[in-house]
Amino acid sequence: MNRVMRSWVLAGGLAVLATGAAAAPARAQEAPHVERQAFRSAQGEHVQSEREVDIMGHLANAHYVEVPCFSRRLACEVELPHWRPIEIGGLHIDLSPTKHAVYLVLAAIIVGLTFTLSARAIAKAHREGRPPRGFAGAMEATTLYIRQEVILPNVGHHGEGYVPYLLTVFFFILVCNLLGLVPWGATATGNIAVTGALALLAFLVIEISGMRTLGFKGYMGTIFFLPPGLPTVMKPLILLIMTPIELIGKLAKPFALAVRLFANMTAGHALVLALIGLTFTFHSYVVGGASSVMATFIMLLEIFVAFLQAYVFTLLTAVFIGLMREAH
Repeated sequence: MNRVMRSWVLAGGLAVLATGAAAAPARAQEAPHVERQAFRSAQGEHVQSEREVDIMGHLANAHYVEVPCFSRRLACEVELPHWRPIEIGGLHIDLSPTKHAVYLVLAAIIVGLTFTLSARAIAKAHREGRPPRGFAGAMEATTLYIRQEVILPNVGHHGEGYVPYLLTVFFFILVCNLLGLVPWGATATGNIAVTGALALLAFLVIEISGMRTLGFKGYMGTIFFLPPGLPTVMKPLILLIMTPIELIGKLAKPFALAVRLFANMTAGHALVLALIGLTFTFHSYVVGGASSVMATFIMLLEIFVAFLQAYVFTLLTAVFIGLMREAH
């Protein structure tokens, strides 16, 4: 149960961090929605509804969420509350809730409830002397696989302390990815600010774990690296060359984590929307049938990609932690 509570705290922390990242740039990302409204007013509603699929409108962040309703589009836009920006010096920070922020909080709640209910079902099954069945059994098997095959072998000795964080990262990203496949849903991990916040947190965990394991002198060796047995006269030149490379390597890891997750989740949705848009562009039953089949196949592939990207993010974070703890 202690791990369940830690999962709630970690999931909430991930949501708060990513929500702040998603909400802060909301004003800048509001432009596509404003432009879309201006386009509708200038050109007429029939252009949007009959000839186009607004790909950017579906992918970008916004100050509204879509809910099912009996309209022509089968969706209605519910405006989210607008809060007064926080002024810090000359900086204005808009923390008003956005579409992606709402789904981040929803993902955190789902992860917390899933861990809590699964833990109770597993504990009850163990008390009764039987293995857990159903969804609880699947959760136990998935959790044990990620822990035994992904986290501990890559983090290395005494890696048990990183299990709650990395398990929470896996399930949090997975739920965010899957929520984007639900009708009227939104993919928060298709927002570079969200993936950047997750990558920044991973960067802090990687570097702090290195500091704690290697000590100050050992950690400085990961920045100012000198191969053993190097002649003294060569040390200044090697430091001049290797130090920028080591710093770039440290920054490249979280950058790769952020861009990989963002690009994969955005590309799949853009491709599905583009295929569906062919139906409205050509007004052909043949093109519509073919594009629907291809879009369905891509959606099934997107389910696999949702699991794969959560797995890859967790795996690479564990690998980077292990490499830092055993640096050089």
